[in-house]
Amino acid sequence: MPGEGKVYLIGAGPGDPGLLTLRGKACLEEADVVVYDALANPALLGHARPGAERIFAGKRAGTPGLPQEEINRLLVERCRAGQVVARLKGGDPFIFGRGGEEAEALAAAACPFEVVPGVSSAVAVPAYAGIPLTHRDLTSTVAFVTGHEDPTREESGLSWEALARGIGTLVFLMGVGTLPTIARRLIAHGRPPGTPVAVIRWGTTPRQQTVVGTLADIAQKVEAAGLSPPAITVVGEVVHLRQVLNWFERKPLFGKTVVVTRAREQASAFARLLEAAGAEVLEAPAIALEPPASWAPLDEALARLDTYAWVLFTSANGVRAFAERLGARGLDWRALGPCRLAAIGPATAEALAVYGMRADRVAEEFTAEGLLAALGDEPVAGKRLLLPRAEVARETLPEELRRRGAAVDVVPVYRTVSDLGAAAALREAFKARRVAAVTFTSSSTVQNFVEMLKGEDLPAFLDGVRIACIGPVTAETARRHGLSPDILPTAHTIPALAEALVAALGSPSPR
Repeated sequence: MPGEGKVYLIGAGPGDPGLLTLRGKACLEEADVVVYDALANPALLGHARPGAERIFAGKRAGTPGLPQEEINRLLVERCRAGQVVARLKGGDPFIFGRGGEEAEALAAAACPFEVVPGVSSAVAVPAYAGIPLTHRDLTSTVAFVTGHEDPTREESGLSWEALARGIGTLVFLMGVGTLPTIARRLIAHGRPPGTPVAVIRWGTTPRQQTVVGTLADIAQKVEAAGLSPPAITVVGEVVHLRQVLNWFERKPLFGKTVVVTRAREQASAFARLLEAAGAEVLEAPAIALEPPASWAPLDEALARLDTYAWVLFTSANGVRAFAERLGARGLDWRALGPCRLAAIGPATAEALAVYGMRADRVAEEFTAEGLLAALGDEPVAGKRLLLPRAEVARETLPEELRRRGAAVDVVPVYRTVSDLGAAAALREAFKARRVAAVTFTSSSTVQNFVEMLKGEDLPAFLDGVRIACIGPVTAETARRHGLSPDILPTAHTIPALAEALVAALGSPSPR
């Protein structure tokens, strides 16, 4: 019924945001309020609609958080108020997630609810560590066990003899603190001390860390490695297969943190390329895109589109802003008539293609010089050209076209401003020496990056950090600000920049 509240108990998956189910994503998009746990990847909150309320439940083993009774009360209260609630829980809500208790509270209060299963960390984390839980040559049985039982119990509720002797693979969740006890009890009840064991921390994320040992020595190895929750323990002969099947930790950028300084609107596509190579991406957008100070110059140009021979686009942002303003003025791309289009780089050409428009000329290099080369010997003398672009940009392109005799109207369609909200996270990452590389995709990202870290000792911050620039113009801007770019792709595109980072930072050796 319209206006009726409802609660979705959603499994957020094990950490990799790509493992959220399509149903879970749809429920997040519908929700009025999202109640999320510490083990739910914060990136998933990006699927919630902009106006949705976000409430952190903060539950994690060993740390204080919102009591379970308070969470139950909150879900019931919001549901009765007619809100759609997305209860986002790490892994699967019904596997050691206390989702059953929350569902019982909702049922008792006659609140409509739906369970959206998630990819359990019990299954996914071993898979990302290269450990299949069953294998026809090794075992056909597996058990999932809580690593810490209800602390109010006087005796263990687990049948340790059955676990030790009757099950091929054991998966303990949330058991880092009790690992010595787990190993001791399994050995005492008949499991050989030499049984292989793997403990996996932050599984399915770029920060994944795996320690392998045996029941006899795993506790000491984990302590020496400094592993702390959240982690999963796998016991059984299948752990041996990790030597051959360790696929995730062999990705070329695994264990590397790369800072992406593109505008928020553009960062995701670049981030996906880096994450596919195994990197941990820190999206610290140095710039945000805003409308120009005035639309008047563009509106005047749109009123006389029939006078232009060419429209020259120097970025995908310019294409999108131009298209949006066309629509706002009650026009569409047909208003360009016979006007021809030119684009800097394939990404800008692809942005045009989204609107069903084909660029007549495409620069191979992502520079003004590249677009001039693409125009070649095209006669422009006596013709009027339109250049919709960022409010602040190099003058190379319009100056050279005017020198060739063209009348060039330069109109701002967007402007870049500093996005200072990301500065705190950026400083923390540099101080922790986590950053392997910083990427710059335009001169404005360099300028605003420097502004974000104003007052800091940049040489000290960037000591040992690689600087990657999309092209020579951006690299020159970096040098003017005291940075030393050392990664430069041969083609000045985002995919080429990602490939250059893999070539410079990648290592095929497993961890």
